[in-house]
Amino acid sequence: MADLANVKAQLESGGKEGKYLTFALGHEEFGLEILKVREIIGYIEVTAVPQTPTHVKGVINLRGQVIPVVDLRLKFGMEEHEVTDQTCIIVVEIDNGAQQFNTGIVVDHVSEVLDIQESQIEDTPQFGSNVDTDFILGMGKIGESVKILLDINKVLSNESLEGLGAVS
Repeated sequence: MADLANVKAQLESGGKEGKYLTFALGHEEFGLEILKVREIIGYIEVTAVPQTPTHVKGVINLRGQVIPVVDLRLKFGMEEHEVTDQTCIIVVEIDNGAQQFNTGIVVDHVSEVLDIQESQIEDTPQFGSNVDTDFILGMGKIGESVKILLDINKVLSNESLEGLGAVS
């Protein structure tokens, strides 16, 4: 009975509790659901694709699969950053309706995997009607720091990446 109650409570709360891969963009720490992560690779050369938005870096060939790559710094309106030995690409699985596809996201560095409890997650603060925060699952309070927990589907949902590297 207790397990059923826990499952029901998690469903009612939006099921935000769980394991998150945390990473940095500048001084900001973010997290994304570990179940969305397919793999983490060191930064490799990206082939540019003409007529794509600035934050769409292009595509990579990962073991025979063409995968689009998005620079999250540019997507979030941050300054472009030099590639370092800590820069990496997190390959995530995106749900687009009935279709799933992999996308690479460029981050400054990966931090750790955290098990974040529901009690550590606060709702996204309201910044007014002009600020879209739908892509944020919540704010993870870890010790004295705050991690911005991303809904990676919503972060990348308005991208037209399917033609660049859709998976069957």
